[in-house]
Amino acid sequence: MKSDFKFSNLLGTVYRQGNVLFSQDGSKLLSPVGNRVSVFDLINNTAFTFEYEHRKNVAVVDINKQGTLLLSIDVDGRGILANFKTRNVLHHFNFKEKVYDLKFSPDGKLFALACGRFLQIWRTPETTEDRQFAPFVRYRIHAGHFSDITSLTWSKDSRFIISTSKDLTARIWSVNSEEKNLASTTFAGHRDNVIGAYFSDDQEKIYTVSKDGALFQWEYTKKPGEGEDNDEDEEDVDLSKYSWRITKKNFFHANRAKVKCSAFHAASNILTVGFSNGEFRLYELPEFIMIQQLSMGQNAVNTVAINSSGEWLAFGSSKLGQLIVYEWQSESYILKQQGHFDTLNGLCYSPDGSKIVTASHEGKIKIWDVASGFCLATFDEHAGGVSAVEFAKKGQVLFSASLDGTVKAWDLIRYRNFRTFTATERIQFNSLAVDPSGEVVCAGSEDSFDIFVWSVQTGQLVDTLSGHEGPISCLSFSNENGVLASASWDKTIRVWSLFGRSQQVEPFEVFSDVLSISMKPDGQQIAASTLAGQILFFDVAEGKQVGNIDGKRDIISGRHLEDRFTSESSARSKYFTTIHYSFDGLSLVAAGNNNSICLYDIPNEVLLRRFTVSKNMMLNGTMEFLNSSRMTEAGSLDLIDQDAENSDLEDRVDNSLPGSNRGGDLSTRRVRPAIRVTSIRFSPTANAFAAGSTEGLLVYSVDNTILFDPFDLDVDVTPQNVIQSLDDKEYLNAILMAFRLNEGYLIHRVYENIPIKDIPLIAHELPVVYVSRILKFIGEYALESQHLEFNLLWIKSVLTAHGKYISTNKHQFSSALRAVQRFIGRMANDVVQTYKRNKYTLDFLTNTDGSSTNAVDEDMNLLGNDSDNESEDKEDINMDDDLDGGEWVGFEEKTINLPVNDEDSDDEILL
Repeated sequence: MKSDFKFSNLLGTVYRQGNVLFSQDGSKLLSPVGNRVSVFDLINNTAFTFEYEHRKNVAVVDINKQGTLLLSIDVDGRGILANFKTRNVLHHFNFKEKVYDLKFSPDGKLFALACGRFLQIWRTPETTEDRQFAPFVRYRIHAGHFSDITSLTWSKDSRFIISTSKDLTARIWSVNSEEKNLASTTFAGHRDNVIGAYFSDDQEKIYTVSKDGALFQWEYTKKPGEGEDNDEDEEDVDLSKYSWRITKKNFFHANRAKVKCSAFHAASNILTVGFSNGEFRLYELPEFIMIQQLSMGQNAVNTVAINSSGEWLAFGSSKLGQLIVYEWQSESYILKQQGHFDTLNGLCYSPDGSKIVTASHEGKIKIWDVASGFCLATFDEHAGGVSAVEFAKKGQVLFSASLDGTVKAWDLIRYRNFRTFTATERIQFNSLAVDPSGEVVCAGSEDSFDIFVWSVQTGQLVDTLSGHEGPISCLSFSNENGVLASASWDKTIRVWSLFGRSQQVEPFEVFSDVLSISMKPDGQQIAASTLAGQILFFDVAEGKQVGNIDGKRDIISGRHLEDRFTSESSARSKYFTTIHYSFDGLSLVAAGNNNSICLYDIPNEVLLRRFTVSKNMMLNGTMEFLNSSRMTEAGSLDLIDQDAENSDLEDRVDNSLPGSNRGGDLSTRRVRPAIRVTSIRFSPTANAFAAGSTEGLLVYSVDNTILFDPFDLDVDVTPQNVIQSLDDKEYLNAILMAFRLNEGYLIHRVYENIPIKDIPLIAHELPVVYVSRILKFIGEYALESQHLEFNLLWIKSVLTAHGKYISTNKHQFSSALRAVQRFIGRMANDVVQTYKRNKYTLDFLTNTDGSSTNAVDEDMNLLGNDSDNESEDKEDINMDDDLDGGEWVGFEEKTINLPVNDEDSDDEILL
């Protein structure tokens, strides 16, 4: 069993707080998710999350114009500089004050920070210098505002910066000292906080937007009372007579809704404004013409961004975790994603490992694509929180149990609910198990001591399993023999044979409360996690305990903010609430209401690896040490609201329902979420496992880049060696080196020079690392190539040799298989069209007898010269001889039967 798992992606949440922004080319969108940063590739439809973590939630993030450096800063002012392309952390830095905004200059040499009421300008670390003693060097600091700065905007030439503040003003600053006199202006006149200020494209106008919905236009004009200059020479202009003045005032009139965010695209003069009621508008300046007015819900729009071309708009709402990318010209959505805003209760993998289904306490079920990281569908028909989800073995039917007293079956082909199962009385289901055949579904509840069994075909309750003397806590089905295991509060585990003649079972006695059970895939063993912190293993056939793992010493529980002791002295959550077997039954992964995920080796009963769920200090249970200076007789100083009345009113008002944010102590005034893992599952492909936590859906997978490639060891990879290997007929070495160099002309040359008889052997010896790459290359190359049969032989050989590996890792070959399928479908369509065009010609030639042919030849001889006809006949005979005795180079003689439909020409061959 592999143990080299590492964090690969974060699903289940797409936006938390802070600002979103586009990359310079406009194809990627960066979004803060808690203390991490996620990147959504809008062109290739994929998403990934950076592996590094901040100590607290990310407040601001920005990327330089070259697209190489990513700087993210958390709410405490601690920044992390990372290489955006390689995803490696370069430097950590503490700015020692809360940062409200961050902007790189257009030329990429500087970046500006809004630290409290001060404007700080720093030099961007240069990649040309190999070693830097101080990567962050402060260039200049400006003071002038009387309250916190809310936003920053650079001029297009990187000479000036406009800052807006809560003191109802905006100021313009000069980066260079010699231009200080040109940029010492305060823009005053607004009656509420100024949230944005922007330069026009020609930098002749400045627009300021305030929170109360006012838009002011400023221009550099003459002061009132000054006469006109007779001399229009620019060298004699008296700048003392000029100043920035308001030339136009406009108002949004949003019906008591406050402006939350704004963005301006100078090239197209498009202003986008987001309001506190979920509405966003598009205006064309300077005429102030409203282009569009839409709404993304009833919650506030917290951030807005415009890509470099001005075509796409990105909106983020932190209340429900919504992220939208909108193309305003075509009025269509490029991206619409929303994460869970309540606790994740359960998750399960699809049988092929390509999808993950999550269930939340808000009553929604979401289906996530593992390869892309996007949500594919959402089911919200449950009236209560969804407690468990399970797949049928074939993967086309999903079952869910809910606290609303129903178990629903979902069709994942048509994405609809086709069965609803209920009990004889209204009870809340908290556990679910599905027979591998998909014929029977079972559910248990804490309200009843019985296990309910339904038939999927009829939807009727067919059996009620009685025997437990306490509420049912968890259920688990075997994947092989249809054996059901159940655990109860009566401290027993029972094994039921649903399809056997006798329903009598002997309970397994456990001396502590069972929190979770998992059955080995072969059905021969059961693992049970207890409240005492142990994992017990029982043999089903013998009916006795065969193993024991003490997990208390492996768990890092972490201290809460109000605790007066360290995490080592904490006895809280020293147990596992969710466990799951690996596909081979040799490993087990366990987690609970703590900050640890433990991977165990079952035969040796040892801990293989321990993963830390989160380092976010804004969650209870992540801290280890006690800072006594922060503790008082009344509690921790961190629980006191330092901003009080200085913060915004809408940020202080709590409109959430009591108890809606679970994970803290609901009896206290402040509900602080605690770190926990509610469900954990191994992937059927054995290369990943997923954990549903407070931070979202964490996916840990094996790093495929470290797969063994024997040609990395003793081959000097150069273009000359590739050609030499091809001349020496070492075709496997040649094609592998060509793919490693990733040179198109080399790959084409090697690919076309491989003999047909060697294709099956080379495909069989091809390492799995290169299977996806060669399939994708063939799919793209074959669309323009004339060697139809040659490409088909390659595809057949590769699929024959590696079909089993491809079927178990479908999500890794999705793009390559789509390319191959597109080629085969187009080729089949061309063959069908060619046959249809020549159908009657072929019938004429095949139905013409020899007598008519001879008569035509005699008529032709009468018209021409006999000698000429003889020479032509000789040439024809010679050509026929060449065809009969010759040989087609590079092809074999084969017959391909294609289905032909005269009525429909869009035939496809599905791979």
